[in-house]
Amino acid sequence: MTIDYHKLKRWDFPAVEQTYTDKDTIFYSLSVGYCEDPVDHRELPFVYEKDLRATPTMAAVLAYPGLWIRNPETGIDWLNVVHGEQSIRFHRPLPSTGTVVGRMLIKSITDKGAGRGALFLQERELFDKHSGELLATLEQLNFCRGDGGYSDNGGTDGNQLSDPSPFPLPPLPAREPERVHVISTSPRMALFYRLCADRHPIHVDPIAARAAGFSKPILHGLATYAIAGHALLAAWCDYRPSRLKFLRARFSAPLFPGETVRTEMWKTKDSVQFRCLAVERDTIVINNGVAEIASGDSD
Repeated sequence: MTIDYHKLKRWDFPAVEQTYTDKDTIFYSLSVGYCEDPVDHRELPFVYEKDLRATPTMAAVLAYPGLWIRNPETGIDWLNVVHGEQSIRFHRPLPSTGTVVGRMLIKSITDKGAGRGALFLQERELFDKHSGELLATLEQLNFCRGDGGYSDNGGTDGNQLSDPSPFPLPPLPAREPERVHVISTSPRMALFYRLCADRHPIHVDPIAARAAGFSKPILHGLATYAIAGHALLAAWCDYRPSRLKFLRARFSAPLFPGETVRTEMWKTKDSVQFRCLAVERDTIVINNGVAEIASGDSD
């Protein structure tokens, strides 16, 4: 099967409701490496029920519809789908516990041509069930390596078959970073994180990882994204979730559990730009990141 543009754009995603407790909030923070120093008073509120704070990037794993692309009716070659980019617009801090509702749609599909793959951008809005308030808007850009050329011309001929490519991320400044934050990851990080969300075998099974072309299991992209969010909270937000307003990044290479992540950050006129490197391999794992930081409000 191949992608049916119109069918996929109209794909019916039922609303997903999820209740999470303080245990879930604490486990998520621990799974992405918070409080490596158990007596660090800045990070302790993310892992201790007294004055508990939700880690902002936990929004990425709440009220998600699951691996819907495995449904053969989508026409997507799901085994060849790569998570390319992720963004979250934080409208207000996540409650430390609560019930949320997620509503998702396919925002755009782009045919890059035969042999070049296709892109699809999905948008999910996360609402507080009881107040109805919009908590976060998430966008996930996926690269479908096996689905290029699904349209005749990759464009429009009176019957639209492809959307314009999403707006690209800006290049990083050509100067030394203003701030750097280093976070060590645990060799067991993927084993914990997969219990929050994605149980794909390439994150736990060495045989599955090798079959996918990796020397060993890799860390989830959204866990690496959470590490970047942690670095920004530490370096620019004084660990106050309300100050992180937007976080967008491109996944450029996998991170292996146990590696050290160095996040390099540059202040520009309207944002903080960043990238993340796996120190042991000197490899960029997140690139062209952009964050919006609010000035000193309190949570």
